Amino acid sequence: MNPAAHLTPAHIATAQRHLVAKAIGEFTHERLLTPVRDAAPAAAAGGSEAWLLVTDGSEYSFRARVGTLEHWVIEEETLERLVDGVHAPLDAQQLVIELQGVLGIPDHLLATYLEEIASTLASGAFKAHRGGPTADELVDADFQTIEAAMTEGHPGFVANNGRIGFGVAEHAAYAPEAGRGFRLVWLAARRELSHLALGEGLDEASLLRGELDIEERAHFASRLADLGLDPTEYRLLPVHPWQWEHRIAVTFAPDLARRDLVLLGEGRDEYLAQQSVRTMFNRSHPSRSYVKTALAVQNMGFLRGLSPAYMRVTPAINDWVHDLVAQDATLRDAGFRVLRERASIGYTGDAYHRTPTPSAHRKMLAALWRESPLPLLAPDQQLATMASVLHRDAAGRSFATALVRRSGLPAADWVRAYLRAYLRPIVHCLLAHDLAFMPHGENLILILEGAVPTGAFMKDIGEEVALLTDRAVPDDVRRVIAPVDDQEKALAVFTDVFDGVLRHLSGILHADGTLPEDVFWTLVADTVDEHAAQHPDLESLVDLRAQTFAHSCLNRLQLRNTLQMVDIANQSASLLYAGELANPIARVPALAR
Repeated sequence: MNPAAHLTPAHIATAQRHLVAKAIGEFTHERLLTPVRDAAPAAAAGGSEAWLLVTDGSEYSFRARVGTLEHWVIEEETLERLVDGVHAPLDAQQLVIELQGVLGIPDHLLATYLEEIASTLASGAFKAHRGGPTADELVDADFQTIEAAMTEGHPGFVANNGRIGFGVAEHAAYAPEAGRGFRLVWLAARRELSHLALGEGLDEASLLRGELDIEERAHFASRLADLGLDPTEYRLLPVHPWQWEHRIAVTFAPDLARRDLVLLGEGRDEYLAQQSVRTMFNRSHPSRSYVKTALAVQNMGFLRGLSPAYMRVTPAINDWVHDLVAQDATLRDAGFRVLRERASIGYTGDAYHRTPTPSAHRKMLAALWRESPLPLLAPDQQLATMASVLHRDAAGRSFATALVRRSGLPAADWVRAYLRAYLRPIVHCLLAHDLAFMPHGENLILILEGAVPTGAFMKDIGEEVALLTDRAVPDDVRRVIAPVDDQEKALAVFTDVFDGVLRHLSGILHADGTLPEDVFWTLVADTVDEHAAQHPDLESLVDLRAQTFAHSCLNRLQLRNTLQMVDIANQSASLLYAGELANPIARVPALAR
């Protein structure tokens, strides 16, 4: 089998066309580019117009419709590039080089960003080669088939499938779109040089009983005993096979030689990579936990490690958030739940933890276990990553429209149900509890009944949740406190939901002819107003019906520093803005409506 079979002229041309269109659309959305109207061709019936973009060396022409929130829907098939008046192939890397000055990419990071673009193109070619289920087929597909079928990655980021470090064979083995099962590697970590944090009601023995068969536990214990080591002096630590091969066996060679770390071998269960790459779903026993591990590949502005220090309080944070959500009647009514990260483990016995300055090397050996949603489902419920509502299949058909049609509901009723399951809980958490998640598509799992959203699971709690005011919480939870003013609190909805998700979904449904964009945003406004009417006692000063909001730009962050987009310890101070965006649900006088 040729692991590079996807790298053909036809497949890479498909990937190039999509990525160049996306780059022009998203960079223009972030006000880095300013295409101009081509006055010659008339506007099309669907509202698209002809546009020109002149760069340092090329001229790009295309048709596009500019929608709400300055969202550019470019008709990819119309995109053409001219160099000195001659047609030239579309080339995303060349586009970035032509725009370097406009995009503000530092010289010393340009090659790194170009490498992430190349890797994103390779992933796009792989997906084009693979094909995948149609949108209609996905409606009937299981949870993990839908997960592996996703083609876009993050909808806002241009370089969104970097994974620098994966070789071509490793991409085929470990990338989520490959859909291939693999086994985790297990290490033993000396107890006094590691830590294990456990959620409420969980102990080490019950954790291991739930995740490993008795034969596996016995085999790992005998492996230690055969080396003359006492199994009770060690903890079991799962690692990604790529991490073992490329990092642990080399970067931690002295630790292995000292027997502070001991290779035990592969586990029996097969796992499937999720969209976040370093989180794995247990295919052999789907009711067992997800496992999230450190994975030192460069992807979308970060080296994807896991900090042992950060992991120490993860279960406590998850328990606190879980209890808050579970006790809230509004969230229960919306079918909103969190998937708890129940346990975490980290190794700190290495030399890198003894250096005066922290480094990425301290994030190479840690893991956590997150509960599976499958045991929490009713028999008639189906799961789908929320990223799927922004998915189009190889023929351009959208999964969201396929769900609407299968449901048998009018499109407005389907969208209303979706907003009740997704937007309303996010709004309530913010206004009632000052609590903000990172609610993009891959961090939520939709619960579907008859193709209609009836609830959602929020995940990735420990690293992403923030309490946006200073209040009394348990000591282990204080890390999530990040006080900001009311305008910045509102960005948890404006940026992460309106601009990050709903902008794209409304554009898809409008382009499909499924639901006009103005009707979509009226439903969003109605959802916010309905929540306000049902909770008149809330004292929050966050105004989600303000006229405008700050235009926080994600690509600008990555372009500024593709190695580390934001300071995790102070994300608010890292943000970059490009003026204000008109709020699509701003209050307007009654007569104007």
